[in-house]
Amino acid sequence: MIKKLLLLTLVLTLVSQGAMSAEKKKKQEHTTYEMLNLFGEVMERTKAGYVEEVSDQELIEQALNGMLSSLDPHSSYLDAESFNYMSEQTKGKFGGLGIEVTMDNGLVKVVSPIDDTPAHKAGLKAGDYITHIDGETVIGLNLNEAVAKMRGKIGTKVKLSIRREGEKPFDVTLKRQEIKIQSVKTDIKEDDILYIRISSFTEDNDKAIKKAYADVSKKLGDKLAGLVIDVRNNPGGLLDQAIAVSDLFLDKGEIVSTRSRNEQDNVKYSAHAGDISNGLPIVVIINEGSASASEIVAGALQDHHRAIILGEKSFGKGSVQTVVPLGDFGAMRLTTARYYTPSGRSIQAKGIEPDIEVLPAEVKPLENYGFVLKEAELNGALKNDEQETKKESKKKEGKDEKITDYQLIRALDLVHALKLYKTNLSSELQTEEQK
Repeated sequence: MIKKLLLLTLVLTLVSQGAMSAEKKKKQEHTTYEMLNLFGEVMERTKAGYVEEVSDQELIEQALNGMLSSLDPHSSYLDAESFNYMSEQTKGKFGGLGIEVTMDNGLVKVVSPIDDTPAHKAGLKAGDYITHIDGETVIGLNLNEAVAKMRGKIGTKVKLSIRREGEKPFDVTLKRQEIKIQSVKTDIKEDDILYIRISSFTEDNDKAIKKAYADVSKKLGDKLAGLVIDVRNNPGGLLDQAIAVSDLFLDKGEIVSTRSRNEQDNVKYSAHAGDISNGLPIVVIINEGSASASEIVAGALQDHHRAIILGEKSFGKGSVQTVVPLGDFGAMRLTTARYYTPSGRSIQAKGIEPDIEVLPAEVKPLENYGFVLKEAELNGALKNDEQETKKESKKKEGKDEKITDYQLIRALDLVHALKLYKTNLSSELQTEEQK
């Protein structure tokens, strides 16, 4: 009898819980409609009672942006003007100050200034906080509103109030310009190293790098010792370009994967056969302004042991944003996935740790007060014809430049060291084979 009562009690409990669950679900669905009605009521009351007249469009756009931007710092609503501005950025041409920013604790934080722009020339740095724009606080503004205040007619000026760690707050006045980004610049350093500077990932980066490598390889031949890829203060850009640039130097394997809430939407991107540099040593320089697409490249080359990563820990933006056009109403930018390096690392809020940490520094030669004579200083010392010839050749070619960038100096030294190690190892293997 007791067993039957217990069984009946258990059945009634389960039925009761099921009914409560269904009632709770129904209440939640009903609550959603109530909240939508609440939104309409708040909007009408705001229109009728706010101290200044405000339009329906303005209220709804602000509500949309509030909904998205409250999710994370990178989701937002873009009105038609903001959407066009963003589209121009990815094509490498836009108007403004040349600065990539995000929101952090209610302030505008500089991710990085873009090379050769007003922000870069004024000395703004990754990690700087913008507290005021033209004397007005940024607290209370969303990211789009802050960016809109920094934009303006070309040739006009804007004053930014800056807070930088370890320094007193200061103001800087910038003149707005049409920003034309040459996102890839290349040079030959120390006669035998291809230096590739990528300031942002925009359209056709991979093509520009591939052409530059082909030209330098043809010019230097076997003399080419290796490459330095500089993505310091590179705020990111197009995901497909980060993948394409990584693919240039990888022969196989995964480059990056994106994982979303729905498993069926996860994607893996893999390298195609063919390393354009044929295994030459590569050093990638990063810093705290290297974000997003820059971290994809650094992470892929690091995990495949294809490059040595040198510099400082990167920014740590490991999320993917999808831009969804909304017709005449602009677009919405929504964080839809996280990305992972080939070894499965998530960079979100962690960043890429360099293999060799090198902080920015100023290098000055020490004064030698000792009295030491060298062979060249002795009376009647023979001249070194070969050395004189090299000096003359460098002067004619204009290659006697002095590099003062300490991180770059270390990167160039490292490429030479890797090249030397590879050459010596190859010689040892050949000797062993002959034995």
